[in-house]
Amino acid sequence: MEGVGRMKVNPEFYKRRKVLVTGHTGFKGMWLCKILESFGAEVTGYALESPTVEGGKVFHGAGIKDGMRSVYGDIRNREKLLDVFSEMQPEIVFHLAAQPIVFEGYRNPAYTYETNVMGTVNILECVRMTRSVRSFLNVTTDKVYENKEWVWGYRENDSLDGYDPYSNSKSCSELVTHSYKKSFFMDGQCSVSTARAGNVIGGGDFSANRIIPDSIRAALKREIIKVRNPNSVRPYQHVLEPLFAYLLIAQVQYEDSSFADWYNVGPDECDCINTGELTDIFCRLWGAGQTWESVAVDNPHEAGFLKLDCSKIKNRLGWKPRWHIEDAVQKTVDWSREWQKGSDIGNVMERQIDEFLGE
Repeated sequence: MEGVGRMKVNPEFYKRRKVLVTGHTGFKGMWLCKILESFGAEVTGYALESPTVEGGKVFHGAGIKDGMRSVYGDIRNREKLLDVFSEMQPEIVFHLAAQPIVFEGYRNPAYTYETNVMGTVNILECVRMTRSVRSFLNVTTDKVYENKEWVWGYRENDSLDGYDPYSNSKSCSELVTHSYKKSFFMDGQCSVSTARAGNVIGGGDFSANRIIPDSIRAALKREIIKVRNPNSVRPYQHVLEPLFAYLLIAQVQYEDSSFADWYNVGPDECDCINTGELTDIFCRLWGAGQTWESVAVDNPHEAGFLKLDCSKIKNRLGWKPRWHIEDAVQKTVDWSREWQKGSDIGNVMERQIDEFLGE
């Protein structure tokens, strides 16, 4: 990654380091483990089995599971999680395990809070009791902010107060992390940060009620894409963008705890577009006469306008986005076409990682 001075992701830094990833069977988690494996890290994952059948096929078929130790467990089970910490003695921990869907938060709010809040308490308790951990990153979301439908991006010092159960539980996860950092990690044992990333797209996301996975499913069936909120603005980015930001944060704060902080991770202003524009790009790049239509649905509240100000991570760490939104959609279409053909999806992931690193 291009950066300021030494602030770039260094694959050699991760070589042979013990890294624990919670949520490793999810969309982001699989890509993160694939990157870490390519760097030569000793990776252990802790998560439930893949939330989708297709995701499970990627996890197993792309060789991700073969290059790591995979432990199936619930982040709410602190005793089992602590056993993994005790046995592995990780140096770096990426916390991605979560209930990540807004609509599921409305359907099952108690489970969402148990997972996203108490799950964070459990992981931080394990970090607190494991002296080997030097760097901890809690991955939250751009939705942690009190959304006032501003036309400018939220900064890290804006109020945290997500509206819906999912968003609010992630706000709480942030506050839990802040409290633990001040209460237990000021002695230099471990550097603690959070990363608030925007909406991610990319090959391997099979979640329901997300625009790009929904678009791919419709395109494969030769159906018209149904778009619920075409005018909603979101900070869309390819999944590799925040993952390399996470790797950078974990690395630099391991080496210098003064860089431990709260960071937004999102696209540049030119790539903040609405859902209708995103679907237009998808249809054009997919081809085959693919179209979409707006549909009226009686859904729970969702923010209409959401942007992030990423000045802090750019100025402090030298991070910047690499792929514009059209590049991100093209890479997603390419991955999905290869998946459709039954190609070696592990090779496809490795190629896209190499392309990203080589930009």
